[in-house]
Amino acid sequence: MKLLIDTNIIVDVALDRDPFFTNSEQVLARVEQQEIQGYLSASTFSDLYYIIRKVKGHTWTLQFLQRMATLCQVATVDQAVISMALTTNFKDFEDAIQYSTAVLHHLDAIVTRNPDDFPVTIPRIITPEQVIQELSNY
Repeated sequence: MKLLIDTNIIVDVALDRDPFFTNSEQVLARVEQQEIQGYLSASTFSDLYYIIRKVKGHTWTLQFLQRMATLCQVATVDQAVISMALTTNFKDFEDAIQYSTAVLHHLDAIVTRNPDDFPVTIPRIITPEQVIQELSNY
């Protein structure tokens, strides 16, 4: 299963945010164990740096992002992704970029804590809990 991991999942892990940390961390653990292929959109990295650095500082944040870049595939955000994102009917442009990245990279799903932010059915929009449940059924 190839999953685009939404920004909020990574922030949950980086900032140890309760009550979300455990399930979000389990998603990344499944990526590390190669049970799933994790993808991050290239644009997510700047968002992550901006959010995490405020709490953890520059050096810690860069080390964390290096780990994420090693653990996950980086999905390019190019003109096709931006063009598609600009024509979607999403309330949040960042979510439109995430969606367009997943579609154009032929990913199976977007894993997010905020499924209502993605008013689509393809690709699938799933929560960390659903990822864990699906993998437990195998």
